[in-house]
Amino acid sequence: MLPSENFPPVIFLLGPTASGKSQIALDIAENFPVEIISVDSAQVYRYMDIGTAKPEPETLVRTPHHLINLIDPDQSYSAAKFRQDALKIMNEICQRNKIPLLVGGTMLYFRALQDGLSVLPPANKELRQGLEEMAKKVGWPVMHHKLSEIDKETAIRIKPTDSQRIQRALEVCYLTKQPMSSILQSRHQADFPFQVIRIALLPSDRSELHQRIAKRFETMLNRGLIDEVQLIRQQFPDLNIESPSMRCVGYRQACLYLDNVIDNKALLDMGIAATRQLAKRQLTWLRNMRTTDKLFEFDCLETNLTIKINNLLNSTIPAHLSLT
Repeated sequence: MLPSENFPPVIFLLGPTASGKSQIALDIAENFPVEIISVDSAQVYRYMDIGTAKPEPETLVRTPHHLINLIDPDQSYSAAKFRQDALKIMNEICQRNKIPLLVGGTMLYFRALQDGLSVLPPANKELRQGLEEMAKKVGWPVMHHKLSEIDKETAIRIKPTDSQRIQRALEVCYLTKQPMSSILQSRHQADFPFQVIRIALLPSDRSELHQRIAKRFETMLNRGLIDEVQLIRQQFPDLNIESPSMRCVGYRQACLYLDNVIDNKALLDMGIAATRQLAKRQLTWLRNMRTTDKLFEFDCLETNLTIKINNLLNSTIPAHLSLT
């Protein structure tokens, strides 16, 4: 259900990786008074350009994007911080009598922005150190099993080797004396005074999307992804494969390659497979979103996609914010 029509409009442009969101956003910006806000947990990092498919520098000059290049790869960013930053920028854009156009594939950020976040306890240094010491003795798969005994729902969503998320889930369980999944289900409905137009780019043919994904990753490698990661690791020597920035799709596989863990073929195969898995998760989020939010769905493989989306926006947004 949309908020009151008295609220200013905002556009959400959602879709899986390789669905063409970035180009559609630029097309919209050519025809409507919008300002683009990136909703991408990887594009917040400086120097990570090729593997995150950031717009080219000349494109950013012509059509500025908000929330890109915010932090260094050895720093961290959260959904809560995104919500805070995005709301501030959205209000500023509306004051300029323009429309915020939020574009990206980090579905958790979209959900956090609209619905807020559950109140989870802050990190506890002593408890984390204790969990790390225990993991050194028994291994993270055993720690994952411990998590499954007290919070099965959360454990199902986390890989047995995902040390960061296992540690956080156990930490929350021990601090609150209840499963993290229960806390997340009691999410507080946040104030979000905007009228949202949700445009979802979905593939009519999953195999064609997979072809796009393969070509996309091959292009990243040809453009110098390995060199980019090597330079980043030289500049930030404390980074490792478990650092949040290096866990991004493509960067993790490049790190394994640079560490001589995998060869060229495995790098390509694993990078494509990881990107497919990301797209699958994004599509699952969108399917679930259908049950709670109104989506305007478009086939991302169509050739006349821009025209159809422009027609929708012309009929949906207020007249004084129509085509310029």
